[in-house]
Amino acid sequence: MTMLRLVQMALGSLRRHVGRSLLTMLGVVIGVASVVVMVAIGKGAEAAVNAKIAGLGTNLVVITPGAATGAGVSGGAGSMDSLTIDDVRKLSQETVEAPLITPVIQTFSMAVAGKNNWRTSIYGVDVSYFEIRRWNAISGRVLDETDVRNSRKVCLVGATVAKVLFGGDDPVGQTLRLRGVPLEIVGLLETKGQTAEGNDQDDVTLVPYTTVRSRMAGRQFIAQILMSARSERAVPAAMREARAILREAHGLGTRAEDDFTVRDQGQIAAAAKGASEVMTTLLLAVASVSLVVGGIGIMNIMLVSVTERTREIGIRRALGARRRDVLLQFLVEAVVLSGVGGILGAGLGVAVTALVGRLTGWATVVTVDSVVVALAFSFGVGVFFGWAPARRAAALDPIEALRSS
Repeated sequence: MTMLRLVQMALGSLRRHVGRSLLTMLGVVIGVASVVVMVAIGKGAEAAVNAKIAGLGTNLVVITPGAATGAGVSGGAGSMDSLTIDDVRKLSQETVEAPLITPVIQTFSMAVAGKNNWRTSIYGVDVSYFEIRRWNAISGRVLDETDVRNSRKVCLVGATVAKVLFGGDDPVGQTLRLRGVPLEIVGLLETKGQTAEGNDQDDVTLVPYTTVRSRMAGRQFIAQILMSARSERAVPAAMREARAILREAHGLGTRAEDDFTVRDQGQIAAAAKGASEVMTTLLLAVASVSLVVGGIGIMNIMLVSVTERTREIGIRRALGARRRDVLLQFLVEAVVLSGVGGILGAGLGVAVTALVGRLTGWATVVTVDSVVVALAFSFGVGVFFGWAPARRAAALDPIEALRSS
């Protein structure tokens, strides 16, 4: 008997028991749909992370303070106030591989414009910041050397700050007060969106770092020093240079640990990608349980089918069918059952993925690979869980089977 004929017989069996067949394959449908959706969400998160990392800037090197320790308790990365403007100057003077360097002095304040106010992050930056971060102004201009050299009272605002304080109006030319200091808004930053951690990058006000240091009271600390290497190949050399220069500047001995951290985009991306892959794997593990449950359901129904069709098996054997023919008949039925469920599940998964993306705004990416793997897994479930019922059918004694009523 040909494989085509076996498939036709299997489909006929499904049509004769439509309700039972649909309920049997429900677990496979849900399992495959879950796999497709989970992979799509994971791939979308990975793509979003990569896009955000790329948006940080070209050939980026990030230097952050180390971890402060008190009474044997570590405050975590970035808790030590170990970076200074002198470090920035020394790096600018001695680094060969990274021509663009900027400090990022971070503080917080209530921004006031007219009757509106909003608590926002203030970043004191140098002119190079905009080129390093590839962050342009969609209205007005960015900071220039005169602004930094003369500690001018100017700033650029992110889209969130502009929307809250000025509604839909262009904020360029308006006055913003930060810690009692009136600042002229000279530019509106292009929208960056959220980071992979969910932080709003547009809730920020950029001010010349000299202005922040000289005109704004309150706690200030250098949250980062950003560097842009000459090329992608120069990034490792720039990192080595920065580490050597800072260790010398901080007077660290040979055995002393760094009181700062130097990272590049690759390390940041690898950490984010690793976290994304772990989450995707966990979600897939949960989704795969449905496939296993669906497979058990198929096995149980196929065992019932063997019992119901014992006389049919006996007649086929009496007419010359071999054990192999009976085995293939029931095995193909199980595979077709799970395969049809897999196809329905894949279609459902694509539809649910599109719905999730539309309702939540999450980035989702349905790949051909994920659909193919999910379908292959569903067919595999049919083979694995259909084997035992098929062997049982093939092992029936023809005489005993014909006596069955």
